[in-house]
Amino acid sequence: MPTVPAPPRSTSPAPGTTDALVARTVAWFDDAARDLPWRRPDRTAWGVLVSEVMLQQTPVVRVEPVWRAWMERWPTPADLAAAPTADVLRAWDRLGYPRRALRLQQCAAAIARRHDGTVPDDEDALRALPGIGEYTAAAVRAFAFGRRSVVVDTNVRRVLARTLGGAALGAPSPTAAERDLAARVVPDDDARAARWAAASMELGAVVCTARAPRCGACPVADLCAWRAASHPPDPHAHRRRTQAWHGTDRQVRGRVMAALRAAVDPVPRALLADSGPDQAQVDRCLGGLVEDGLVEQDDAGRYHLPA
Repeated sequence: MPTVPAPPRSTSPAPGTTDALVARTVAWFDDAARDLPWRRPDRTAWGVLVSEVMLQQTPVVRVEPVWRAWMERWPTPADLAAAPTADVLRAWDRLGYPRRALRLQQCAAAIARRHDGTVPDDEDALRALPGIGEYTAAAVRAFAFGRRSVVVDTNVRRVLARTLGGAALGAPSPTAAERDLAARVVPDDDARAARWAAASMELGAVVCTARAPRCGACPVADLCAWRAASHPPDPHAHRRRTQAWHGTDRQVRGRVMAALRAAVDPVPRALLADSGPDQAQVDRCLGGLVEDGLVEQDDAGRYHLPA
């Protein structure tokens, strides 16, 4: 007897599901939201933008103390734009991916020059700033200005993949279908849309986590298609890459940057030799840091942070 193929899974959630998902997630967030300084009523749009750049691939626990010190030192874009680059890189400390610090300073200069020092609330204007992509522009619009936008980070992708798509995780790279689904879920009202953006992100960060989801504490567990399907495994697991750390160029670059942040005077190449196990790798990383504008070399061949 021939096998009858199963009908394709609908890409649209059942009627009423998205309304319930939004309502319950927002209600949960009203009680469970972490008290973070960039969420408080006295936050500034600049403070929100800084937090979003710092939080890229970096956990909240590492970002919060750096963010506080940063905002005390450079409370406006004009303040950061006028700062010595070496001071900016030292203040970035060990947040990782220090090119973000350079882009943030360039962004501050552009805001000061193009927008009289005021962070714009228009997504196109935000995306025109150095280092600001689709996600960050949408997040600033929602979290700083309370406006409707489609905010989709890895946490939101995971929440939507599980609750509405029935999958353990989304595809390794975001898809147009995911973004379309996310856009359909966002409420039309500005204030509620902004609240949903924050709530869905928080749900993914602290409950619907990648490795150890706390389904028993989830406010929408009974709506979750992944849970209803008995938690099927990730179909894309074989396509995901795990990033090594020990011995990588990223680790060596981090060691070089740490040494230069701690130095008062330019550092001879010989004193950076222990930054990596292979001297060719150290030279390669030094060359890359110079090319990225994170490090400069003086006439004597010594290395230092940009002035």
